[in-house]
Amino acid sequence: MPSRSSARLAALTVAAVCSAAAVSQIVVLPTPAHADSVRVHDIQGTTRISPFAGQKVADVPGIVTATRTYGSSRGFWLQDPSPDDNPATSEGVFVFTGSAPKVAVGDAVTVTGTVSEYVPGGTSSGNQSVTEITKPAVTTVSAGNPVPAPVVVDEDAVPDAYAPQGDSAAANSINGLTLDPSAYALDYYESLEGMNVQVGDARVVTATDPYSELWVTVKPWEHRSRRGGTVYGSYDSQNTGRLQIQSLGATADFPKADVGDTLEGTTTGPLDFNQFGGYTLVASRLGTLRSGGLERETTRKQSGRELAVATYNVENLDPSDATFDQHASAIVHNLQSPDIVSLEEIQDNNGATDDGTVDADRTVTKLIDAIAAAGGPTYDWRSVNPVNDQDGGEPGGNIRQVFLFNPERVSFVDRAGGDSTTAVGVTKVHGKAQLTVSPGRIDPGNAAWNKSRKPLAGEFVFRGKTVFVIANHLNSKGGDQGLTAQYQPPVRSSEIQRHAQATEVNAFIKDILSVQKNANVIALGDMNDFEFSGTAKILEGDGELWSAIKSLPKSERYSYDYQGNQQVLDQILISPAIRRGCDFDYDSVHVNAEFHDQISDHDPQVLRFRP
Repeated sequence: MPSRSSARLAALTVAAVCSAAAVSQIVVLPTPAHADSVRVHDIQGTTRISPFAGQKVADVPGIVTATRTYGSSRGFWLQDPSPDDNPATSEGVFVFTGSAPKVAVGDAVTVTGTVSEYVPGGTSSGNQSVTEITKPAVTTVSAGNPVPAPVVVDEDAVPDAYAPQGDSAAANSINGLTLDPSAYALDYYESLEGMNVQVGDARVVTATDPYSELWVTVKPWEHRSRRGGTVYGSYDSQNTGRLQIQSLGATADFPKADVGDTLEGTTTGPLDFNQFGGYTLVASRLGTLRSGGLERETTRKQSGRELAVATYNVENLDPSDATFDQHASAIVHNLQSPDIVSLEEIQDNNGATDDGTVDADRTVTKLIDAIAAAGGPTYDWRSVNPVNDQDGGEPGGNIRQVFLFNPERVSFVDRAGGDSTTAVGVTKVHGKAQLTVSPGRIDPGNAAWNKSRKPLAGEFVFRGKTVFVIANHLNSKGGDQGLTAQYQPPVRSSEIQRHAQATEVNAFIKDILSVQKNANVIALGDMNDFEFSGTAKILEGDGELWSAIKSLPKSERYSYDYQGNQQVLDQILISPAIRRGCDFDYDSVHVNAEFHDQISDHDPQVLRFRP
């Protein structure tokens, strides 16, 4: 999965509270006849698209509830203090001025302008649109008026069903469907678009990110994780209580929150929609942060007879980073120095500089030295350099998987010939499976790996037993439609390549098991997909592998926290010889994903077993 930072840097020019207009597009609709006098609820209408879209409206009355003076979407929110009796029609709307608005909160104004449907992220994103009044002429009628009381958004108000099924005649778009705010959460939030809303004593379910935003839940017991988050357990059971929080105040004053913290008291402001998560409460008043006391986890040390194998995405690590000591501490202290560590997102020796460099020895050696300085073992390592700029990720970075291993506990079987373009194979020697090259890459010329990381296979020996380890970093979810998309269910286009990759990995595992059915095989890494996903099912095949995170209670199955959903992206899958004995122990070690000061956006995973 691309990091939230890299995704934002591609779309934002200001590292402040992101606005709904970061990368956007106006939908140009046919212009109906001129309307001389309408109210806000008339403009919003009963569907997601205004009946006045493209039309000029005159003298629309309302009270200014908030102003936005930063970013590329400057303007103010207007709300009608005299609502109609239709719960589907919002009484609020954003007035886009393009520059700092000349009105103040509490002003009673009339607005003349053009109604537009604005799609954050552009129409290709599949996002819903925001109804706005653009090119406004604003007349202030009076000042100092009371702002309409906020609508309280809580567990009783938000429906349990997430979204209606899209209209099959409109490519599954929900834009033209009449809103049913009593039945669907997305309809409920849409019926409040632009209005002053409020949440109270809201628990944080995604930590504050570098863009001064966090996520809370208004449904405290909805799929609650053991540590205070909200677990994403299936495509059919969405977490409807999630809501993004931003602020209209200074970013320096935004709370630095971790999962399980609480915004005590009331958080109040207009309900907006943006491309980075959908419906967002843009707070003019923030609750007070109360710490939940969350601490980073530490796994147990493996016994002398247990082999400990871990996977850890270190998020674009290169020699210029300042996180080596922290990563080393996590590996030594929190992970208890696993015998084998599959690292994902190790960059080449000069990081994002795109000059043809592919070697990563400086990056890996710097981490190994930091681990030793932290009191850990002096790891050895193996990897295969990619072809320059062919494995995706940050341009110039040449990310790849790397095996670290403790030579005092485990040995690596080196077989020459593995390189960026040579495919590793499986042979039978004395009735046992062997890799033709070690380390080697799985079918690197296959189109499934186009612009993506190729799996790294290695053969290890622990206490005389051979263990095959395949390190993966499958195609990211970039390009998938968001959960709040106008298309329901959202299209997950990235699955096409990821499924092809999973098929190749499973076929390679089958090759090993066809030679030696009791082989100890582990496929691990950043699979960029959930344990219940189609990708996981293809990897597991007909029992060739099993995702060991499923041995944990559902409330503990997560390695990543995205938009209020704690989810599984990092997995360790095991062959029947490892699973059948039930002599394994799995731990998702939560040291990053739940914290605002994370050094990676992924939590490492550890498997301990006796080969």
